Amino acid sequence: MGTRIIVGWIPDYPVIAAGAQGAEPVAVVHRDAVVACSASARRAGVRRRMRERVAQARCPELRVVERDLAAEFRLFEPVVRHIEGTVMPRLEVIRPGLIAAPARGPSRYWGGESQLADRLAAALAERELDSRTGIADSVFTAALAARTGQLVPRGGDAPWLAPFPVGVLGVPRLVELLERLGIRTLGAFAALPENKVLARFGAEGIAAHRTARGQHERPLAVRTTFNEHTVAYDFEPAAHLLEPIVFAAKASAEQLHQRLAAAGVVCARLESVVELADRRSLSRTYRHEGRLSALAVAERVRGLLEAWTDAGLLDVGTEGGIVRLILRPEELTAMTGRQSVLFGERDTPQEVERAAARVQAILGHHAVVRAELVGGRGPADQVRHVPVGDVDTGLRPPAGPWPGRLPAPHPATVFPCWLPALLTDAGGEPVSVSGRLALSAAPARLAVEGHGEAAVDGWSGPWPAVEQWWNRDHARRIARLQITTADGHAWLLVIEHGRWWAEAHYG
Repeated sequence: MGTRIIVGWIPDYPVIAAGAQGAEPVAVVHRDAVVACSASARRAGVRRRMRERVAQARCPELRVVERDLAAEFRLFEPVVRHIEGTVMPRLEVIRPGLIAAPARGPSRYWGGESQLADRLAAALAERELDSRTGIADSVFTAALAARTGQLVPRGGDAPWLAPFPVGVLGVPRLVELLERLGIRTLGAFAALPENKVLARFGAEGIAAHRTARGQHERPLAVRTTFNEHTVAYDFEPAAHLLEPIVFAAKASAEQLHQRLAAAGVVCARLESVVELADRRSLSRTYRHEGRLSALAVAERVRGLLEAWTDAGLLDVGTEGGIVRLILRPEELTAMTGRQSVLFGERDTPQEVERAAARVQAILGHHAVVRAELVGGRGPADQVRHVPVGDVDTGLRPPAGPWPGRLPAPHPATVFPCWLPALLTDAGGEPVSVSGRLALSAAPARLAVEGHGEAAVDGWSGPWPAVEQWWNRDHARRIARLQITTADGHAWLLVIEHGRWWAEAHYG
């Protein structure tokens, strides 16, 4: 009940990666079957899983492209880095065009699950990608919800899934048998007794049954640590060509699968790490769930290497090269069990520190920070985020004097970017502040972007803040005003260069 997952989905991403233009009918095929097609191809009758020859018969002008999974990962990697830098620092790539991430932390940061979904969609739109988002208690449900852009209520996965056909489970043999038995919806399947499902359909059936009930697929945690199953491949001398590295990735993936199978476990995620000759390392984490073959892992590594090379992060020229490739499984669980929680049953500071260090190793040093109280006048100036493990020698003492500091109470929400606002008087004219800190008129109405418009109940201020007047490049002259509105909200406004902004919210 405490887990919430957000999934972002870019429809027809293989078609986008294939370079489809405009209304051109395009189908991406793999092993003589259509895996994705453009909207114009669908209108002509082309469907996923359709044979290539049948698709061409239905749409004679269809352009057929053989799927290049490595190229899809290469093109998708910059999108992932953009999301990590603007929306959330931690996510998993299920496949190119489909990502999942824990929603709890980012939703609290952005002000709610709906705001998080909007922010993720906006970030993908910045990369000129049309997307849909879904939030639920499990990855499976969130992925289905993303098809229609829905937010499933907390604890409501099972009833929300009930009307769906059993075909969405993606287990062909099980689905065929269920339909022959007259069980055609997830709700009907979920209503079956768990012990009967296990006895009749085995481990595969019980995993699908838990999915239909809105539960995590693997509910029993194992304590096996992933470090003992980590596989590393050393290159001596350093590798400078792509093909040997991909070959090593495939061999390492096969070794990893053998180790996990011998231990009777699977991993929920797989981290691929390359260590460079200049002592840098690059990594990416992918959703695994025990389904990725050795070849699929190798294709992901190839796409990553090509993406990092295109972005200038990796240069395997004569003076560089890769010295080590590491495949590290995460969240090991029994083959019929559930995924473990982040810290197991214990939650000690040492374990939290180790987990923070690991996240930093995956997502970058600045991905995990701690808040430090520092000196400043505005609410955003009084807190500084310092990466975990660092000692900030530039912290300003919180104690004053800080002339112009805002009095208590302090706002509950400080916006990372000021929101445009409009403060007007009774006649509809914008309210201004003179050089003597006098308002041009009594404020009557306040409109804040994204939060509507309301009548002003009262105000306090303005308070001036003139900082670094001696530095032309960093000089700042503003005035702050506290406003309460008739709809029960309280705002901290800032006027700079004659324009009003909402800096924080007290509600």
